[in-house]
Amino acid sequence: MTDRNISTDSPEKRAAGVAAAGLVSSGMVVGLGTGSTVAYTIKELGRRVKEEGLDILGVVTSYQSEMLAIDAGIRLTTLSQNPELDIAIDGADQIDSGLRAIKGGGAAHTREKIVSMSAKRFVVVADESKTSTQLGKPVPVEVLPFAKELTVNKIRGLGGEPELRSAVKKDGPVITDNGNFILDVDFGVIRDPEALALQISAIPGVVEHGIFCNVDELYTGNKDGSVKIVSSQK
Repeated sequence: MTDRNISTDSPEKRAAGVAAAGLVSSGMVVGLGTGSTVAYTIKELGRRVKEEGLDILGVVTSYQSEMLAIDAGIRLTTLSQNPELDIAIDGADQIDSGLRAIKGGGAAHTREKIVSMSAKRFVVVADESKTSTQLGKPVPVEVLPFAKELTVNKIRGLGGEPELRSAVKKDGPVITDNGNFILDVDFGVIRDPEALALQISAIPGVVEHGIFCNVDELYTGNKDGSVKIVSSQK
């Protein structure tokens, strides 16, 4: 497998990603997230498929994770064929002490949320830099292009400051896999993620936002190769 999403080796990310891959057993249908930490999970699952005969099906959340899974030799399926997943494994841009996460740095959070909500168990893999007592990173919000101005005004009414995400090496905005725009919204410290999530979801034109309140377990990797595991109290 070529490491398309692992530009430099990270012991912390590797430890978390590989440990979470150990939760997967033959016969499972697995949600495969997007990002640099879960790339290690996908690579490890591919190793187990080839060396241990692990028999699984994967549901991907982006073109990026699809390419990684194909390179790894993981057989893929869809939510239409397998609407209930045994487990979903994904990364996070930030996760708080209550296991509420912000995701969407890779603009794949809509599909990531659908996949995570389709799973019996949702596990986030991260390094320590992604953990925080409270959420405070900008929240990615996927919006219909037709509704951009309306959603911008409504989001400002909630106290957020939205910025249209611009593409790199391309003029204009980022276009998601679903054909939409991304607004990165700065709300400052988010004291009530669940309430804010509901408020954003109620805005016409919002496809999905990056606040995830459905994490079951967090695997945090450390430089020495150890992994801290925290389970939700829900």
